[in-house]
Amino acid sequence: MRLQSAESNGPAQPEPIREGPAKPLKEFKQYSTSLPFGQHTPLGAIGGPTYVTAQTLIQQVAYTLSDRLWTYSLETFDLDVAVKEWYKHGVENAYGYPTKVKPLQTRQGAASIALGYVFSIDFDLEKRYVPQSVVASSSTLQYLRAALDQLSLLYSIASPLVVHVAAVDFAGASSQLVTDYAAALSLAEEMGFGVVSSSSAYEAQHMSLFATLLAHMVPTLYIYDGVNTGRETIRVIDVLDQAGLLNTYKAIRDEISAPERKKPDLDTRLIRLLEAFNSELGTQYELFEYSGHASPDSVLVVFGTVESCLASQVVNSLEKDDARVGVLNVRVYRPFVEENFLAALPKSVRIIGVLGQVSDQPAVSDGTLRSNLYNDVMAAVSFSVKWAIAPAVIDIKYSRETIWTPVSIAAAFQLLAKKPLLQEEMLSSATTSSALQLLESSVVQQYTFWDIDTSKTANAATVLAQALATDSANNVTTKTTYDNLLQGGVFRSDIRKSKKTVEAPYAVEAADVAYIGDQSLLKLVDVTRSVKAGGQIILKLPGMKDEDIEAKLPAWFEKALSVKRINLYILDPPAVESVGEDPASETYLVQAAFMRVALPTLEKTGLQKLSIINGSIEILELMAKELDKSLRLIEIPESWSTLETDESSSELSSDIRPVSFSAFDKVESEPPTYLKDWQTAVVGLAFKEAYNTRTSLRPDLSVKTFTVHVRENRRLTPLTYDRNIFHIEFDLGYSGLTYDIGEALGIHAENDPDEVKNFIDFYKLDPAEIVEVPSRENPDVLENRTVYQALMQNVDIFGRPPKRFYEALSEFADDPKESQELKTLGGPEGAKEFKRRAEVDTLTFADILLEFPSAHPKFHDIVRIVNPMKRREYSIASCQKVTPNSVALMIVVVGWVDPQGRDRFGQATRYLYKLKPGMPVTVSVKPSVMKLPPKSTQPLIMAGLGTGLAPFRAFVQHRAWEKAHGKEIGAVLLYMGSRHQREEYCYGEEWEAYQDAGVITLLGRAFSRDQPQKIYIQDRMRQTMAEIIQAYLKEEGAFYLCGPTWPVPDVTNVLEDAIARDAKTIGKKTDPRKEIEKLKDQLRYVLEVY
Repeated sequence: MRLQSAESNGPAQPEPIREGPAKPLKEFKQYSTSLPFGQHTPLGAIGGPTYVTAQTLIQQVAYTLSDRLWTYSLETFDLDVAVKEWYKHGVENAYGYPTKVKPLQTRQGAASIALGYVFSIDFDLEKRYVPQSVVASSSTLQYLRAALDQLSLLYSIASPLVVHVAAVDFAGASSQLVTDYAAALSLAEEMGFGVVSSSSAYEAQHMSLFATLLAHMVPTLYIYDGVNTGRETIRVIDVLDQAGLLNTYKAIRDEISAPERKKPDLDTRLIRLLEAFNSELGTQYELFEYSGHASPDSVLVVFGTVESCLASQVVNSLEKDDARVGVLNVRVYRPFVEENFLAALPKSVRIIGVLGQVSDQPAVSDGTLRSNLYNDVMAAVSFSVKWAIAPAVIDIKYSRETIWTPVSIAAAFQLLAKKPLLQEEMLSSATTSSALQLLESSVVQQYTFWDIDTSKTANAATVLAQALATDSANNVTTKTTYDNLLQGGVFRSDIRKSKKTVEAPYAVEAADVAYIGDQSLLKLVDVTRSVKAGGQIILKLPGMKDEDIEAKLPAWFEKALSVKRINLYILDPPAVESVGEDPASETYLVQAAFMRVALPTLEKTGLQKLSIINGSIEILELMAKELDKSLRLIEIPESWSTLETDESSSELSSDIRPVSFSAFDKVESEPPTYLKDWQTAVVGLAFKEAYNTRTSLRPDLSVKTFTVHVRENRRLTPLTYDRNIFHIEFDLGYSGLTYDIGEALGIHAENDPDEVKNFIDFYKLDPAEIVEVPSRENPDVLENRTVYQALMQNVDIFGRPPKRFYEALSEFADDPKESQELKTLGGPEGAKEFKRRAEVDTLTFADILLEFPSAHPKFHDIVRIVNPMKRREYSIASCQKVTPNSVALMIVVVGWVDPQGRDRFGQATRYLYKLKPGMPVTVSVKPSVMKLPPKSTQPLIMAGLGTGLAPFRAFVQHRAWEKAHGKEIGAVLLYMGSRHQREEYCYGEEWEAYQDAGVITLLGRAFSRDQPQKIYIQDRMRQTMAEIIQAYLKEEGAFYLCGPTWPVPDVTNVLEDAIARDAKTIGKKTDPRKEIEKLKDQLRYVLEVY
């Protein structure tokens, strides 16, 4: 829907009202809260003064400048809704073809497709320098980690990659959406990514463009607030259109691509890029931007969109009172250019506070944990010579759940200042409307709409905001927040209107007018706190008489109206006959009522503007006329100011929590599932074309699978030993399976047949019954299998149930007590009991069905609510060049005894251990980062703990094969760690044979419990430091660690010490940590830990 300027808003005088609408009513539909006014915007319409959201601008940059765009957007996040629409309609990018947009699932292995595309042999090399983009949320980064790590290692030969990250996640502990920067900063730190942020939605397009340019130097994350500013509709005056983006991009690329005599380091190139960027756009962006007092005593260092925007505004407000405080906003966090950071800090500063985000409240309370930002600031200040006495650096940690307001930001400054910045009661007050106002009420008008999400008038606020925006003299902002856990779904919509640009990344705190669409909200939220003194409230009370109002309204509400001198209007929709006949028309009545109360002098013009967007001028004018019947101002008695209120009213929140980006879908449509007889299945097989039937080895699996057979299965540890480590080998036969060194074998295990039969008997199922269910990969594809097959191969009935299973099962319980108990276990109040069941009792889906007999869903419902079985992957312990017709694994059985004394086992390891020679197994192959170096003469330094030795058996076999074929091989240093030599010296004879044959150069065995003092793998490495220096550094070897994560820091310290010792010997100054990063880039420092 295009926005029209004020000059094109229709005739000055509306036509006379005719009976009935003159033409069909315009229906307003809101597609997504991530779009401006919820409406799709054509790519070509974005440019110049434009109403947009930050997310739309970011998608515009990504689509315009990218060759391909991979998106990972959780349901309702709608991070890719605009680019999908443009791609669907074949809109061309800046290069003359549609950017290929690929929405993908968020799961392990995410972004591998991007890796495969960039390094494919079919990749068009003409696109080598065209950016590739990923759109994701911070909640998905953990799933992208593996692919991004590989990409960072190979970045010198890859296309530029920019990841546009909405800092948003759902925190289960607090059951709300949170702004998550911590995950992105940790990932960038580990992988050497660049990190760029914006301090407001108005900068989103520029910083997205800047991040795309920086991606030509280093893989880059552009991160922005995904909960608030990313979704707020705003008016940006200087939006670059598609052509402007391309021209700016090319001009800056040309400027920074000029050849230089000496290749500068990354910091220098970054600074040059920012200078060229500012020169081209006429901006004044800095890596670190200071604002506040010219000679501050204390400075707050902040990172993040809302944090930066609010801190700058608050400090400027405090400066008016001569508060000696300042703020330093971090725009480019990686690379962290210390020289520019120190230069931006005023020399007068004595205390530096670092507003650093950590994962949760326990991390805030943990004095041993530091925020990422604090570590960088502390390092820069500690080694600086700028001050005779270095300023104190304080880590002001906050959790992801923190919702920043002007007062809470001021409280952060107060922690650094000696003198009070605000009155103490303001800092501790539950209400902020009178404490610190950053917006002038004479310049900015603010409105708030509160309602339940099933209301017929749910879109009224968005329609009104868009109508106000049609006046080119106005700058309008609007945003909607949903709390789907409060009374089945509640929302608030905020609108701000001003002649000037408005930057207010927080909820309205002093509304001129508030609309309350349901009286029940007064039991949940104190809406009066966010209404200014002397403001106005429109309360919808259908059929309410004046004499009954005082009895129906809460005492605290009546008292607040009187104390704050708030005018109360009652809206009675049933008083309008046409609304009674057509409840959908109530939205037009609400819009007309708002115009009457909020903008009485502009009512006629306002109705015309509204008619452009929804309804018609006839029906809107009819509703305006009917307001005399349905809208009335209530006189507030003086006695209300002295009413007694109960304590519960003081516990009411002043706001709702951000739980979702859309209303909760109350109607869930489930894909059809049916139990069928065998005859129906036969018909499908007999007439394949008519029924679109195909046969598959494992139709439920999305990966290519093979059938192999067990050749050998032998235990490696003694029968009397408590750890069962076994070697299993599979005959490949004619399966066609091939694998490379370091890859993993995916085992598609089956449930235990005896347990499945017991469950079938207990649940009174027919094992031969045919069940037809939608494929978990594609709901349009239906699979036919027997109940027994489904329980053996598909349904994880003996797995651990998540909370949502309890909640889903409660719907099937006939016993009210069981239903309530299941609901409790699935909700926040049952968190402690749920944790005990999952971690101590280790209950399974089957256990729960047995425990709650009245909850007896049919089998097709079980298939729907129980998780599918997942494949388990194990590092391959053989080299196919040595054993071309087999593949081997080294596995430890996972087992424990639950509180009831039952033996429990890991599903896959028990399945494998019980296999007999000749039995078939379904497998697949998964790539890995564990790759041999390109030259056979490069040494291998390998460290494996327990079954982490598996891939190194393959490595050693390969080196032995190379030597046998006359190739010169490098040194092989193998370090292994386990508890006891007698019980856990797995493949010991093989290792010693390879050592005698000259394949293994050094065998470092660390058996931690065979002597009084513990000896670990890192200790054996330190004892052979000279050999490590020679093999790793002198001869350019590659280091590998496989096993649990705990030894990583200690093992890495050994390597860093080796680097430092070698550098000292040759008189070279070096930073061991940076050298490790370089080795990682060269694929000479490889970890596969779990």
